[in-house]
Amino acid sequence: MKHALAPVAALLISVSILLAGQGLQGTLLPVRASLEAFPTLAIGIMGAAYFLGFTLGCLRGGKLVQRVGHVRVFLAMTALASAAPLVHGLMLHPVAWSLLRALTGFCFAVLYIVIESWLNERSTNENRGIVFSVYVMITLTVLAAGQMMTLLYDPAGLELFLIASVLVSLGAIPVALSLSPSPEQPADVELDMRRLYRISPAGSFGCLTVGLANGAFWSLAPVFTAGISSDTSLAAWFMTSAVVGGALSQWPLGFISDRYGRRKVMVGASLFGVVIAITAVLSGNQLGFWFVNLLGAGWGAVAFPLYAVSVAHANDYAEPDDYVMVSSGLLLMYGIGAIIGPFIASIFMSSVGAVGLFAFAAIVHSLLAIFVIHRMLLRSSAPDEQHMSFGDALATAHTASQVYEEEYQQHADDLVE
Repeated sequence: MKHALAPVAALLISVSILLAGQGLQGTLLPVRASLEAFPTLAIGIMGAAYFLGFTLGCLRGGKLVQRVGHVRVFLAMTALASAAPLVHGLMLHPVAWSLLRALTGFCFAVLYIVIESWLNERSTNENRGIVFSVYVMITLTVLAAGQMMTLLYDPAGLELFLIASVLVSLGAIPVALSLSPSPEQPADVELDMRRLYRISPAGSFGCLTVGLANGAFWSLAPVFTAGISSDTSLAAWFMTSAVVGGALSQWPLGFISDRYGRRKVMVGASLFGVVIAITAVLSGNQLGFWFVNLLGAGWGAVAFPLYAVSVAHANDYAEPDDYVMVSSGLLLMYGIGAIIGPFIASIFMSSVGAVGLFAFAAIVHSLLAIFVIHRMLLRSSAPDEQHMSFGDALATAHTASQVYEEEYQQHADDLVE
């Protein structure tokens, strides 16, 4: 274990600190926007601006890495991302905040590209599952801690913006002072979605569909709980249960995917997701407190790691020079799904009620299982020599889903209110 984590220890520490700052911002900004009486439309525009910046980061991040290398890009994006919360606290205007959210989205998209390609290169085929299982469990804890930091000071003050900035700044130190060698600058980073699909159809489609389902979940889960119970605390318990379930399942699913194949795990997790979703739909609104939380834990356990497995599967078929391009492309695929998913799921919920969220999820997971089974029949054996462990995927899965989670949670809270 120690030997496996040593080459990426500094990066894992940096990422954990960064995500603590990101978690704090994700909770602080919508709260402060409400205190400042920003119009709901303005808050929605800020979310859209974040997505725009994130998409641009996915498109341009690879070029930056190719030009100046992983470490310099990491430090530059960290500096920009650290400045953003300070300016948020100084310029309390919706237009300024929208521009800052776009900048933050761009920075974190590029940071995630650096992180994912770096972890992929420094992990071996035998230890990636262990490395990133540990990573996800650590960072989920730190993200939760970052969100809880909103209780330290009054959100109406400047203190929480300062803490967010400090956390992001501190995240650069372990990488800057690390003696571990950084990855070589990639020769080819041009984002080519057709090429990405040719490298791994199942991985590409998996990222898109997981974005659809998980984006809808993070956006509308509080609306789901509000539709089945008048207890306003249920949303927090339900989301916590889902996160805990996802954290606990990372290690066993990583181990199984390393040993027995990604696509088998993708199919199995998708089918279990269908069973859980159908159970929620058939139960209607008759869901007790404990049952709904068990439902949330089960859903998180099978749904959250799916993106990670999809990324690992795609990288199994990628050459080392493709890692940056693949990371960028898969992030973009997830992002597209995460933007579209909530809109489609909201239509389901308008038609059949709160359980429409899981009706949509059941359809998406069924499509994923069917597609992966189809690909298994066409390409029956994975390349053992280039088999990439689950670890890299976990980094990608967690960071990407968290990005969209924070923004969608803001809109979901507005809907509940």
